[in-house]
Amino acid sequence: MQATTCGIDFGTSNSTLALADTSGARLLALEGEHVTLPSAVFWDAEGAPPLFGRAAIAAYVEGEDGRLMRGLKSTLGSALIHEKTRVGNRAIAFTDVLGRFFGHLRARLDAAGGAAIDRAVLGRPVHFVDGDAAGDAAAQDVLEGLARRIGLNEVAFQYEPIAAALHYEQGITREELVLIVDIGGGTSDFSIVRVSPERARSADRQADILANDGVRVGGTDFDRLLSLAEVMPLLGYNQPTRTGTLPRHYFLDLATWHRINALYAQGVANDLKALRKIASEPERLDRMIRVVTTRAGHALAMAVEAAKIALTDAPEATVRIAGLTGGPDTLATRAGFEAAIAPPLARVSDTIRATLAQAGLQPEAIGTVFLTGGSSSLPALRAAVTAILPAAPIASGDDFGSVGTGLALDARRRFG
Repeated sequence: MQATTCGIDFGTSNSTLALADTSGARLLALEGEHVTLPSAVFWDAEGAPPLFGRAAIAAYVEGEDGRLMRGLKSTLGSALIHEKTRVGNRAIAFTDVLGRFFGHLRARLDAAGGAAIDRAVLGRPVHFVDGDAAGDAAAQDVLEGLARRIGLNEVAFQYEPIAAALHYEQGITREELVLIVDIGGGTSDFSIVRVSPERARSADRQADILANDGVRVGGTDFDRLLSLAEVMPLLGYNQPTRTGTLPRHYFLDLATWHRINALYAQGVANDLKALRKIASEPERLDRMIRVVTTRAGHALAMAVEAAKIALTDAPEATVRIAGLTGGPDTLATRAGFEAAIAPPLARVSDTIRATLAQAGLQPEAIGTVFLTGGSSSLPALRAAVTAILPAAPIASGDDFGSVGTGLALDARRRFG
C-alpha cells in the first residue's frame, strides 16, 4: 500500500495508527506484530530513554526502578495535564509525557514508510469532559498541539464513533441506520449514522450523521469500581477508626489508573503509618502501606483488570493480589461486579436513549447496533443495549482497530 493519509486513535488503554490509500485502510504494526500499542510510558529513574507500550509494562512488572504511567488520555480535560510529576530527581510535565508517546507513534509511522505524511485525522470522544464545553475545547487543543509537535501540519478531528461507523460501512451490502456504541477505556460514545455502499463513496457525510452523544464512562471506570468493591476493603477502605473512618482519597487514588502515582509523593507513606495507629484493623492498612512503599499500585490495578476481563466469560474470577499486599487473594463474582458498575451503566443507557431522542427515532428504526471498544464485550453492557433495542441485531468488529481504520478512511476523504 502506498499510503497517502493517516488516522491516529490515541486511546485511554490502547492506541493504533492506520494508513489509507485508494484500495482501503490498514493498521500498522506498532510493537512487534501487534497493531495495538498500550497507552503506557515507563520512565527510568536514572534517566534512560522512556519505554512504551508492552515494553513499558514489562519493565514495571519486572521491577525496574522508575515510573509507569497508563491511562494517559485521561489527563486531557483534567487539571493534571498542566501539572508536573516526579520521576527520580526530575519533574516532568504531563504534556511532555504525552509528547514522548506521540513521538514514538511518529517513529513507528516513519518506519512504516509514512515519513512524508504530514496530514492526519485524530479521533476524539464526543465529550472529553461532561458538561464543560471550555474544558472539552481545551482538551482538543492540547491533542492538536501534540500532533503538530510530531510534524503533522494539517490536523483534523473525527468523533470516534463516527470513525467506527466508517469502518463498519466497508462490510455492508445495503443501506441502514446503525447505532455505533464505542465503549473505550475512558469514554463511551454513541452515534446514529445512515450507511450504505453508495454513501461510502460520498465526500461529504455530514447529512448522514443523525445524532451524536457521549459520556465520560469507560473501561477504567469499571476497573476502579471493581477494585473499590473487592480489593480496597482488604486494604482498609471504609474501615472504621477510633474517631470515624479512614480517609477515602488514598484508596480512590489507588483504584484510579492516572491517580496511582500521586500515592508515591513524599509523605504519603508516613501519613498512612500514622493512620495505622488509630485503625480498628491495622493489618488491613499494613497491606495498603506495603503497596505504596513497594510502588505496586499499577501491578494491583493490572490484577483487577485481569479479573474484570475474566468475568466476561466466567461467573467468578480470582483477583491475584496476595503477592502485592501480603494479604489474601480475593474472589470476584460477575454478579458483584455488575452490581458495582450499575450506576455508570445506567448513564450509558440514558445516553443511548438521549441519542435516539436527538435523532427523533424510535428503537425499532435502528437496523443494527455496532459495538466496538475494549469493554464492549461485557455481558452487562450488551444486556443494557438489548434492553433498549431488543429487535436490533448486535454486530461486532475489531474491538481495538475499527476506530483507527475509520479515521484513516476519513483522512483519505479529507486529504487524499
